[in-house]
Parts: sequence; structure tokens; C-alpha cells
Amino acid sequence: MAEDLTKKSYIFGRQKCKKLSARQQSLVENLLPKLLINPEKPFQEAELNIENQELWLEIGFGGGEHLSTTAKANPNVQFIGCEPFLNGIAKLLVAIEGQNLGNIRIFDHDARKVINWLPGESLSRVYLLYPDPWPKKRHRKRRFVTTETLEMLARVLKPGADLIIASDIGDYIRTSLSAIEQSEDFIWSPQSRESWRTPPEGWPSTRYEQKALREGRYPTYLKVKRAV
Repeated sequence: MAEDLTKKSYIFGRQKCKKLSARQQSLVENLLPKLLINPEKPFQEAELNIENQELWLEIGFGGGEHLSTTAKANPNVQFIGCEPFLNGIAKLLVAIEGQNLGNIRIFDHDARKVINWLPGESLSRVYLLYPDPWPKKRHRKRRFVTTETLEMLARVLKPGADLIIASDIGDYIRTSLSAIEQSEDFIWSPQSRESWRTPPEGWPSTRYEQKALREGRYPTYLKVKRAV
């Protein structure tokens, strides 16, 4: 990737994040530039083979536990992980190197930029994991799940593809469902209340999720489908 993109991406993050280990710093400097997605360039230059392989997007991968485990379990699927915080990216890089994962690419800014960059009907699955709840009422418009972002996702998801949203904030789930119910592009068909609390089969739990459970906050999993 372009050198300027790498420098611009992390000058703020390096000032504000926790100190990286020597190994993490080396991976940020040497491995990350090879994996970064640059939406300023044509999609074809990203070398993602969407003709022969599925492409999944994970928005907000945190420390990368869910993304790395899912990528390892699905070696024939390509992944793009979006995460703006350097410490989380550095943790994922350690997993990528340690487990020799060759099917993960990274974007270090607002996921909407990648969504706008992707070709239509290019994604087979999207994960949105524990997004920023923006709890103050005046900030709710900043939440990721809105009618506008659902329109963006509808364009890039294949018909019948999955959108999986996980959150431990009840109000976030309520506003997300409100946006989903207003959309003609997505279908949510819960079979029971228990289905809301049950993660998808083979779900890798994250550190944040385990912390939420310890503190008595129970995640809700919305399993939504792109309408056919």
C-alpha cells in the first residue's frame, strides 16, 4: 500500500494508544502496509478474488479474536476487517502472523468508506460486533445502524446474505431493529426470544463479550438476511 496512507493512518493512533510491544510495533511497520485496504484506489488493485471466493466484512473487530478465529475456520473465505484503533489492529497482526492467516485484509478508518468502495453484491456476510453505542440521545445519529447505512449495505450484500449484529446495549438493539423494520432490503425473522440470546453456531466469543457477561450485560444477536 502507499507509504503516505500508512503514515497518515497511525500518527494520531501512536500518540493516543497504549504502548505497543516490540513485536507489535514491528508488525505495524512491516506487515500492516501489505494488508491495508486503500479505497482511494480501484477495487481491482486490491487483489480480492470475488469471482471465485466469498468475501466477508467484519466491522469493529476490537482485539481480533472473532475475526482471526473465523478466518482460520474458513480458509477459503476472504475477510476485510475494519477497526480504527491501533492496539486492536496490532493484536490482530500478531494472530495473523502467529497462525499464518493469509485471508485477512485490514481497513483502519470508518467502515463506510470500504462499503462505498466495494462493488455491488460483493459480500456474502457482514458482522457488526459491539459498535460504539453513543449512549447520549443527542449522539444517536452517530450510531452505525441507520436507514442510510442499511441502504449502503444492501447494495454490497448478495441476495440472501447474512448481516449479524451483536450488542450488549438494549437501546442500541432497539434503534437497530427500528431501522431494519423500516428497510425493505432486510428480513429479520426471530423464532423465539431465546434466539436473540443465542450466538450463531461456531461463534468465537471476544474479550469484550466475556467482560460484558461477567458484568451482567447479556448480548443480543440479530441475524438479519438481505432480501432476495
